[in-house]
Parts: sequence; structure tokens; C-alpha cells
Amino acid sequence: MDRLKKILNKIDSKGYKAYKNIQGIYQGEWFKLYIDYVQGDPFASPSRIRLEVSQEITKYHKDYYSTPTRLITFQDFLARELAEKIKSNTGKLGGTGKSGLIAIDTPGQEVLSRTAIKINHQKVEIRLSVGLPAKGRTILGKSAAELLCEIIPDIIKHSLFNFNEQNLIKHLHLADQQEAIRSYLDEHGYVAFIANGAILPRESGISNRPLKTGNVIAFQSPPTLEIEIPIPHKGSIKGMGIPRGVTLIVGGGYHGKSTLLKAIERGVYNHIPGDGREYVLTNKQAYKIRAEDGRRVEKVNISPFINNLPFGQDTTRFSSEDASGSTSQAANIMEALETGAEVLLMDEDTSATNFMIRDARMQELVAKGKEPITPFIDKVRQLYNDLKISTILVIGGSGDYLEVADTVIMMDEYRPVDVTKEAKEIVKRIDNKRHQEGGNTFGEITHRIILPQSFNASRGRKEKVDAKGLNTIIFGINNIDLSLVEQLVDTSQTRAIAEMIRYFSKKYVNGQDTLSQLIKKLYIDIEINGLDIISPYYGQHPGDLALPRPLEVAAAINRLRSLKVK
Repeated sequence: MDRLKKILNKIDSKGYKAYKNIQGIYQGEWFKLYIDYVQGDPFASPSRIRLEVSQEITKYHKDYYSTPTRLITFQDFLARELAEKIKSNTGKLGGTGKSGLIAIDTPGQEVLSRTAIKINHQKVEIRLSVGLPAKGRTILGKSAAELLCEIIPDIIKHSLFNFNEQNLIKHLHLADQQEAIRSYLDEHGYVAFIANGAILPRESGISNRPLKTGNVIAFQSPPTLEIEIPIPHKGSIKGMGIPRGVTLIVGGGYHGKSTLLKAIERGVYNHIPGDGREYVLTNKQAYKIRAEDGRRVEKVNISPFINNLPFGQDTTRFSSEDASGSTSQAANIMEALETGAEVLLMDEDTSATNFMIRDARMQELVAKGKEPITPFIDKVRQLYNDLKISTILVIGGSGDYLEVADTVIMMDEYRPVDVTKEAKEIVKRIDNKRHQEGGNTFGEITHRIILPQSFNASRGRKEKVDAKGLNTIIFGINNIDLSLVEQLVDTSQTRAIAEMIRYFSKKYVNGQDTLSQLIKKLYIDIEINGLDIISPYYGQHPGDLALPRPLEVAAAINRLRSLKVK
């Protein structure tokens, strides 16, 4: 570190590009500093550094990271600690552009596997972005020395050695409990669990934090759906278990139907203590389905839902540059099944009406021979009977779905009521005059082989692969629109998907493997080598990445407009 100070003193008041001289490795008293990338000017993307601390110095209990879930939770906890300390030290150094910036990839309400902190038995590595100080484009060497040699090491030291251990234990115990609940659900035939006392509403449409003011109603399971799950560190927990099969969430407008479904959607992730949804857990292979007018579809077999299109268009290999609401929703379902979805989550508000239902009067008016769409109501039961794919569906306008449901939950002023018995009595009492369409089986799921020419990241003479916020990936000359892929929760997941597509298109796509096979290979690679492996900066600061689910990676690839399959 003395050598670093000398270099910074030597380049003080020189042009900004002289900062390139500090790239390298420096030994501190209790840490090692890696300066991996130095920004070209004070307005450019910040510099990337790593601080490495030996476990002989941290002396962390191995119990903190004894399981994969605990490791992710411990890394997440330390990232939160660092983010708080960084916040209180922001703005101490003046300068131009990003001068004095210190940043770590800061977690939100979900606990995700990230590259921000890497822990193993040998060391702890912290990955930061920093803005090297300048006035205009003139180096402020003394300020840089203070930043790199004093402020940042002090933040790291305080965060790594002075955190509240009881608070960490709280996070670790919660992670143990969440995994125990997930295991129980899998073993006992449930797809989701919402604990009594859970707070489902969020404080606003743009915030993921719990609602704390106004009429906040804690969740309470109906007695007939209540289950008790044994969990470590606490004894047991009670709440509503949603069994496998077809579940309807019904009720009047503004009574909490969509709020419940949104919580179930996010239950594929673990949440932090105090979120309100920390004990809302969902099958990790649950996927939100919706209509998506205008999306591209590439040779998807949508024939279980759509057949006999005008002009003889083949729906076993359906392609469109501008899919309609119904065809896009059919494609979204078939793509999800192709990638391994086990539960479909749907809300009639974001579904195509003609895809969801065709009532008896419309069947009478328009003969099946003139209607290419087999509505979802005629396939949802077959999905479960034939393929064991469960569905949770918010419905408010079509009582015909009562006939195919296993469980019916009515939301009444944000309180769930089990009305399954009443729904079955209504089905018996009121004759449904519509008739089943689309055959006696669900139909075929076709796996598609991805062709290498699908992926060209070139833009001019350079590669361009990047994320633009949560909802857009730039891949070469193509933009991938993920705005309607609703279970992405973090921009770092989107960045990771962009890098995953680049990585696996070069390493794995051979024109012989299906999409699901390719994604499986990719995730085995990540499991063995860590998420860092997908970064073009592997072995250095890999960039701010968080692990997405395979379902979202597949969704992005399916929305790439240059995708070619056979």
C-alpha cells in the first residue's frame, strides 16, 4: 500500500489517464487490494476493485456458510452491512463526475446469490466500484490515496469485523426455516405457503417494501387450508398451504386477489427478516404467465391451444414477429413447460380473454371448426392430470372455471376464505351448458434445438452485451424486452442473463442440444465454478451480477429477435 501511495503522489495533478498506472495488486496490513480496472475519465463507468481478507484473519465460524443457502445468506448479509457503511461515508471527497464514489451491488428485499462478496474456506473477497477523484480531468492524487488507503479499508474493516452477530444469526436461522418449509411443501404435495401474520401489500406500486401505514391486514389462513410445518430454531409455523392441482383465487375487485398472487409470484425467492413475506414460499419452478402482444415467437408448438389457423399456418412450429394476445400467451405457456415450469401463475387481468374462456353462447354462435383457439379452461385440468403441472389462477369474471378447480379461495377484504365446498355445490346446482373442446389429452411439448447463428453480439467492430435497467438487454444490434417477464426482481439478474447468453452461446450452443439441455449445462457450470464464470472478467472483479432462475434465462433467449431453432 506504501507503493500505491507513492504512485498516487507521483501522478497527482496529471491527466486522468495516468490513473492507469495504479492497476495491479497491493498488500495491506490485513488485506490485499486488487485494482482490476481503471476508468478512462471521471464520467466513465467506475473503476473496479477487490479487497481480499484471509479467513485466518476474519476467523468466521464455518457454521455461517455450512450449507449453500447459508453461504448465500451470509454473503447477502455482509453486502447489506457494507452498503449501510458506504452510505454513511458517501460524499466525503469532492471532485468531478463520479469522483469519490464507493458502491457495492446492494441487495433488495430478496436474498439472491450475487458476485458482490465471495466467501470460501480460505478467504473473503469484497468487490466494489469506485470513482477515482479528479478535478475536471486532473487527478486528485491525495484524495485518491485517502479513498483507497484509508476510507475503503476502514469501511471494510468495520463491516467485516464489527457486525451484530445476533442479527446475522437471525438471517441464518430464517434461511434454515425457509429451506425447511420448501422441503415440507415438496414432500407433502403443496405448491405454496403463506404464513399467518404475513404482510402482503407493498407500500406503493414502485416499492417492494412492506406497507406499514393505513389499513394493513395481516394474513390469516382459513381453518380448512391451514397447515402446521415443523421448522428449526422455532418449533413450528402455521399458515395457508396451497395444494397441488388447480387453485382459483376469486373475489370482488380491490379485495386482494392480485396482491395474494403477487406475493406467491415472489415466493420463489427467499426474503429478508422484516419484509412481511419472509414466510411466503412458493415452488421455485413456479412461473407467471400473461399475454404479451407484439412479442416474437420462434417455432413454438402451440397446437395444444391453437390449431387450424387461416392459410394453413402450422401451429406445431408457430412463428410470428408480432404475436397476438392469445398466441403470445399460448407460446409463453409452452416455452415455460419446455424449460421445466411446475406451476403456472395467471391473472385474468393480464390474460387474453379469448384465450381464457369461450362460453356456451359463443360456442353455439361460432362453431369449433371456425375457432382455432382451445381456451385455457379446457386444458388446465389436463395440464395437471397428464403432466402434473399445477395452476394458480386469479379469476373474477368466469364461473365456468369453478368446474375444473380443486381449491377455490375467495379474498374478502384482504382475508382469504375457503369456498371450495360452496363452489362445488354451485357447479352441481347450476348447469354449465358449454362443452369441452380440444380433445382428451393436453398435447405435446416440443423441445427445440437452438442454432448457433441465433447469437451475434457484434455491433460494428465491437461486441455489445449489456443490461439497460431491469427490463432490457442489449445484445449486438438487438434489444431483448423483458418488461413483461414479471419475476425478475433485480437489475443484476438482468445483467447476469445478458452475460449468460454471451457465455453459453460461445461455449455450449452446437446446433444439436435443445434449449433446456443448454441451460442445464450452463447451470451445472455455474454450480461448479460460481457465477463469476459467466463474466468476461473472470478472475477479476466480475461485475455486479445476481443469479436469475433458468426460467427467466430461457424467457430472454425466447425473446431474442435473432433466435433460430429447429
